[in-house]
Amino acid sequence: MAVFNQAEFDNHEQVVFCSDEASGLKAIIAVHNTNLGPAVGGCRMWDYAKDEDAVYDVLRLSKGMTYKNAVARLPFGGGKSVIIGDAKKIKTEQLFCAFGRQLERLNGSYYSAEDVNITCDDVALMNKETNYVLGLEGKSGNPSPFTAYGTFLGIKAALQHQRGHQDFSAIKVAVQGLGAVAYGLCKHLAEAGAQLFVTDINQDAVERVVNDFGATPVGIDEIYDLDVDVYAPCALGATVNDETIPRLKATIIAGCANNQLAQSRHGEVIREKGVLYAPDYVINAGGIINVYYETAPQGYSAAASNKHVEGIYDTLTEIFARSEKEQKSTHLIADELAQEIIKNGL
Repeated sequence: MAVFNQAEFDNHEQVVFCSDEASGLKAIIAVHNTNLGPAVGGCRMWDYAKDEDAVYDVLRLSKGMTYKNAVARLPFGGGKSVIIGDAKKIKTEQLFCAFGRQLERLNGSYYSAEDVNITCDDVALMNKETNYVLGLEGKSGNPSPFTAYGTFLGIKAALQHQRGHQDFSAIKVAVQGLGAVAYGLCKHLAEAGAQLFVTDINQDAVERVVNDFGATPVGIDEIYDLDVDVYAPCALGATVNDETIPRLKATIIAGCANNQLAQSRHGEVIREKGVLYAPDYVINAGGIINVYYETAPQGYSAAASNKHVEGIYDTLTEIFARSEKEQKSTHLIADELAQEIIKNGL
């Protein structure tokens, strides 16, 4: 399995393959860049079909965290970790303690937190063996509400830029994936008056949003064909691809999923189609912003965190304007902004 010659490797500082026979732990920790500070990024648990898929995922996500933390103007570098396995079958205290010991061996170059299929309770178990974790209950806690709020603000910024208003009363939004963040996003959208169309592989999650917010349920594959204003990808990544782009009728793509573009070239494809894309690592930075305030010298403040999250609106407004002026896709403009900050500092 090649690593160094993968495009996603992108000069990672460190990639660590971890195992623990007693607990069954199989994990990968990727530290992409620490120019701005220690690498920070969540841990996800996923039942990857093969090890190569896990490597590809962790490298992509780790680089994304470098850029996300930079554009959010946080004193953090970028890193990510994945635990390989079915979250419904392998979760044990022993496993998370073993992972905590692996984090401890990195001596602070990487701090982990919750992500897909990892809860605050799981992070608390890691915390038994290491202090190099963030997002603990009783401190900054669950970051999902902040990610949801930032994503909602990002959709507002996209509406303002493209249509000159922020009135959701006639706006239709297709939300793909209904996890904790997406549920919070649906709440914000519904309260603002948007009409919601939703899908998820978990029917209980679908029924909850339908019952709570009057959303219309649609099929997993049907979500791409809807005549809506906004497509909000909130599940796993790469749903903006060669197969889906011709089907999308939405003129705004703005959601909380990571790595929404299957390939970088798809950003230009949708720009030429007249679709405004809110780069994923910019719009979904609310959670990591909230986690940062756990480390603030004056102590955690939800109010300070919220104020920082509100800056996502301004950052996206800047990116949209530069994209239009330079006739370049928004994700490339975001990358350039991140690279400027990483090179020159906060």
